[in-house]
Amino acid sequence: MTRCSDNDWESEDDAAEQANKNQRKRRKGEKHVSFPPDGQIVSGFAEHRDNDRKGDSCLTLTEVMVAYEQSCSRHQVQPRESILQQLQQGVCVGGSVKCLDLKGERLDQRSCEALEAVLKSLHFDSINLQAARLEENGASSLLDMILYYESTSHLDISDTVGMGTTCWRALAHLIKQSVRLSRLDVCNVPVVDYSAQCLSKALLTSRLTVLHLHNARLSGMPLYTLVGALKSNKGLQELHLNNNLLNSYQDALQLGDMLRYNTTLQTLQLSNNAIADAGFEELCDGLRRQTAGVKVLLLRNNHITACGMVHLAKALPVLKVLQVLDLGENLLGNDGIQQIRAPLMVNGSVLELGLAQANITCEGAVALAEFLAESVQIERLDLRQNEVKVGGLMALCLALKINRSLVSLELDHTPPQEQDEFVVETQILQSEITQRCLSNAGPSQPSSEALPAQA
Repeated sequence: MTRCSDNDWESEDDAAEQANKNQRKRRKGEKHVSFPPDGQIVSGFAEHRDNDRKGDSCLTLTEVMVAYEQSCSRHQVQPRESILQQLQQGVCVGGSVKCLDLKGERLDQRSCEALEAVLKSLHFDSINLQAARLEENGASSLLDMILYYESTSHLDISDTVGMGTTCWRALAHLIKQSVRLSRLDVCNVPVVDYSAQCLSKALLTSRLTVLHLHNARLSGMPLYTLVGALKSNKGLQELHLNNNLLNSYQDALQLGDMLRYNTTLQTLQLSNNAIADAGFEELCDGLRRQTAGVKVLLLRNNHITACGMVHLAKALPVLKVLQVLDLGENLLGNDGIQQIRAPLMVNGSVLELGLAQANITCEGAVALAEFLAESVQIERLDLRQNEVKVGGLMALCLALKINRSLVSLELDHTPPQEQDEFVVETQILQSEITQRCLSNAGPSQPSSEALPAQA
């Protein structure tokens, strides 16, 4: 498989770009949005946006609700009851509202354009268009308005049906030009072919810091295209690629290549894919090149085994920025834990380690206890859904008499298949472990965030 070249994806049809601009301009019988054409937005959108907001900055939510009803009347559509309720029950602080929730709404073009009265008056922490049923031109108008008025810092367009080329062009333009949009969710939407090219080109100049692309069919060429942009992107800090069927060779090769060049990315979420041991080797090779960068690596349920831990063992000693590592739901076994025990001691940066449902028994727990006894930085360890019985719990409990950093050790309340005569002893040991973690946390020490929930 050829590694991704920085320039392979950059060429795009100029005619398509010009058509994109032309389609966004107002034409009789199509869009009736009242902001200027594209050229004026690009050249002076910040000034116009501030002036427009200044005129509406003193509006109350009640006044915005009245303006929305009047806008609906002009566009000859019924006001959405859910929107009216949100405006009526919302709390506005300095012109900002927590959320505009349009989840599942059917919005035709006129309904979208009627929303301009709301978008021009308020800034929303998030706009939720998840599973919204949008007409192509209406969706394009809505995205253009969100850009022009800088209406949100978090946009969720997951589960939307029928996003065509016009909509993708408008979304790409929003990503490229917005100064406020920092998080974008495009989950359960195919990002392939043209849409992957649009998104990748937009990421070159975007200010996005968080991008969620769960279940977006990114395996293969779409991922290749995306990686081409991310190798030079300097803004994105979180990339979430859960459930994309990423494979062990071609896809992992591209991700490893990205990690060799990108040192800005801090969170890489790859859970529920098929990276496997061969792909994990590529990732670890890329991680070893990073002196700054990925702090959170989530690889739950990726068919990784003890053989893959050989590659991690080589990377851990030089990974001085990695803080959160989740390897849960992989068949690591006791052999896998033995492979990384000593490298974890050398590492000195990992604060949270996820090993839930990793086929660990008491032998693996003893190895982890040896690591805990030596560690001065580990804060959280997840060992749920493993067969850690009395012997393993005793080792962990003894380690916590020495360790002063661990504040959370997550275990099953009753280990699987524990014999009846040991249940009471198990409960006593678990209680002592809990108390020692609480003692480490202290009454005034704030606890750090737990391992992120899986999507």
